[in-house]
Amino acid sequence: MSVRVIVGAQWGDEGKGKIVDLLSEQADVVARYQGGANAGHTIVHGTTKYVLHLIPSGILHPNVHCVIGNGVVIDPAALMDEIRMLESMGVDLTGRLHISHKAHLIMPYHKMLDQARERLAGTAANIGTTGRGIGPSYIDKAQRIGIRIVDLLDRGILADKLRINLAEKSAILEALYDAEPLDVERLVEEYLDFDHRIDPYITDTTMLLHGALRDGKRILAEGAQGALLDLDHGTYPFVTSSNPTSGGACTGLGIPPQSIEHVLGVVKAYSTRVGNGPFPTELDDELGELLRSEGHEFGATTGRSRRCGWLDIPALRYSLAVNGVNHIALTKLDVLGVLDEIRICTGYTVDGRDVKYFPADVATLDRVECVYQSFPGWKSDISGARSFSELPQAAQHYVQSIETLAGVPVQWISTSPARDDTFAR
Repeated sequence: MSVRVIVGAQWGDEGKGKIVDLLSEQADVVARYQGGANAGHTIVHGTTKYVLHLIPSGILHPNVHCVIGNGVVIDPAALMDEIRMLESMGVDLTGRLHISHKAHLIMPYHKMLDQARERLAGTAANIGTTGRGIGPSYIDKAQRIGIRIVDLLDRGILADKLRINLAEKSAILEALYDAEPLDVERLVEEYLDFDHRIDPYITDTTMLLHGALRDGKRILAEGAQGALLDLDHGTYPFVTSSNPTSGGACTGLGIPPQSIEHVLGVVKAYSTRVGNGPFPTELDDELGELLRSEGHEFGATTGRSRRCGWLDIPALRYSLAVNGVNHIALTKLDVLGVLDEIRICTGYTVDGRDVKYFPADVATLDRVECVYQSFPGWKSDISGARSFSELPQAAQHYVQSIETLAGVPVQWISTSPARDDTFAR
């Protein structure tokens, strides 16, 4: 049995898509285990850029099978757009894309509720969601009233479930948000048409993965977002609605924990965060703007600019521990090449006292003062470097310092967005 889990070890946007795409060359199956179309994985092959939101990054390799697991919430419109985009770019999905019949669906009322709640909360209290309906869909899942793909098999069951849901959702939307009620029959027709179009891809993915495990196949499991946005282990309430941590791979795919033999944590050479929430090392100045510009730090899904800051070791050590990370894949090292001085946060203090553990509450995390260690910049373009020895001494020292401070070895280093500019140590 061989499963490698790829996790984002920060607040997302670490470059997981590129790493998964690279490692897919040695994989038989790539499986997505949580999240929805609220996060994008950008992959660059030569001059062609692919932006994927639901379909695993391994789909660009013709011999790799790709799974969208039961832990994912699926927006039919987003999925169909993605399928059409890939087919128009010459990617053949036939017999290679497998979608769990247990996956929950995002309904139009989920998006309406998501957007309306954020507007009602106001800028001070909102979470900063993408408004794609992810959270409300997971709420229905936990409340045991969600619509799953398997429900599309029976028109009567689907209509009954929708009537029950809409009785509540329409009342909320009308009373609180002055929205028009939704029509049950129109929704039934819309989702049955979707079922017809995706029928070739639907399967029992849990059994498919167990068959692959029995046959000794190599499986890559990928999540969306990052570990510090995990519903249970992230900076709650400024988190996503599922579990992008490595444990989410088991529940989101139906695979046993003992099948996981390796966890790779993808870490950006600095820190970024999208949306609201605490961000101890944030650079809300010209330096932060420089990192944003040099790193092209704008969301693949929404285009929102990302908040930028120095690498945060206390947050990273916590994430590496929660995920059981064996090795780090360090991305965007090249972005730091414009800086004279680079800093790393090595610890926190509150009211002059050292903080021993990563704070669980937002109020404390908002108050921490960062303890920094400075490093000389290398002031050069390292894109195209294909080995550790090709990096400037200052860049090598920076990587080695991350290993020492984080306590986990750096196995992969990425030096540009290009697929080939990534090497193993």
